[in-house]
Amino acid sequence: MIGTGYVGLVSGACFSEFGVETVCVDKDERKIERLRRGDIPIYEPGLYDLVTKNVRNGHLSFTTDLKSAVDGADAVFIAVGTPSRRGDGYADLTYVFAAAEEIAAALTGYAVVVTKSTVPVGTGRKVAETITRTRPDAAFDVASNPEFLREGSAIADFLRPDRVVIGVDSERAAAVLRQLYRPLYLQETPMVETTLETAEIAKYAANSFLATKITFINEVADLCEKADANVQDVARAIGLDGRIGRKFLHAGPGYGGSCFPKDTLAFATSARDFGTPQRIVEQVVATNEDRKRGMAGRVVAACGGSVAGKTIAILGLSFKPNTDDMRAAPSLDIVPLLQQAGAVVRAYDPAAMEEAANHLSEVAFCRNAHDAMDGADCAVIVTEWNEFRALDLERMKTLLRSPVLVDMRNIYQPDEMAGAGITYHSIGRPPVRPAVEATLDRELAS
Repeated sequence: MIGTGYVGLVSGACFSEFGVETVCVDKDERKIERLRRGDIPIYEPGLYDLVTKNVRNGHLSFTTDLKSAVDGADAVFIAVGTPSRRGDGYADLTYVFAAAEEIAAALTGYAVVVTKSTVPVGTGRKVAETITRTRPDAAFDVASNPEFLREGSAIADFLRPDRVVIGVDSERAAAVLRQLYRPLYLQETPMVETTLETAEIAKYAANSFLATKITFINEVADLCEKADANVQDVARAIGLDGRIGRKFLHAGPGYGGSCFPKDTLAFATSARDFGTPQRIVEQVVATNEDRKRGMAGRVVAACGGSVAGKTIAILGLSFKPNTDDMRAAPSLDIVPLLQQAGAVVRAYDPAAMEEAANHLSEVAFCRNAHDAMDGADCAVIVTEWNEFRALDLERMKTLLRSPVLVDMRNIYQPDEMAGAGITYHSIGRPPVRPAVEATLDRELAS
């Protein structure tokens, strides 16, 4: 497994759980030493136990020596980063082709070289050309085996997936990958065997479609707010339609993370090269960026139109719960915009504060949610960590200078918050003010 980032480390650990002898390779010596000590560099539930167990039983090891790892391997997976290229949105394939050259030099016999990194259509062919150019006598096939791992539940996604997609050109390569995934065949996991190009497009199409569902329900939420409707009820009504499905219909501050932002952008840009613009995806990309920036305005509005000199408590910084991943997280747009508007920001996240400190400046990172809310003028739930789902509302009222909560994940019920005396703002639902405020308004009107 070339690369010990999120995909490489999780995939390598899970293959070793299948009983496959797996070697994870990385150029970063400090990272490899950490992994050998059992120090997992990413936050992913269950990963520490899986890694330590399989290192102990000899199924999993870590090295910086790519040549020794590739020697005699049946399959070599490329699981390196493919970030957005600066300036044009294309996927940067520098690390993919560098890995292909090193693999070519290290091959000692037939092997299947598998791209697990998310790559634009046509990359597999270029990987094959790179290997042949570097090593004309190499015996190999190239395959595409995209990952569909959700951060926070990646191990379950690998061990009990909805499907496995395998793009191959030869029966020999297909047989190697079938053997690797044999435990999943035994549990009747659907296996989609197809061509290299089809597998590459399938990965981008899947992520782009899910991003589209998120963006769609976010725009519906805006309509619901104007029309005094409830987006959660709308999502349930349409999601119960089997043709639509309930997943990814949760209104919020916009998608982020390591996959959707870069993959939608790369899908749109690479499709234009084929003369087939993906106009829906292009609009999704633009709309999502606007939405993340617009979330700061909601906080300003909830604070009476200005946050100058006010303290805002941000609850949750990572792009989703159960991860410390800050890549393209909505908080990276929200926090700086609030600061530019004059706010002082206090923040708490159960896992991502160390990483967030690399991206956000002049933020007071706090010990817990209550510490963040102490003396703040408004609290904002940005990430729906479980520990934010049952906050002590009476304590919240006592800690906040003014009892205002902006819930960007709709994890509380408006009536409950109004009954607790908290001015509550959510996404795509009618506003409900505390009973005492509503009574006062009626008295003033009369």
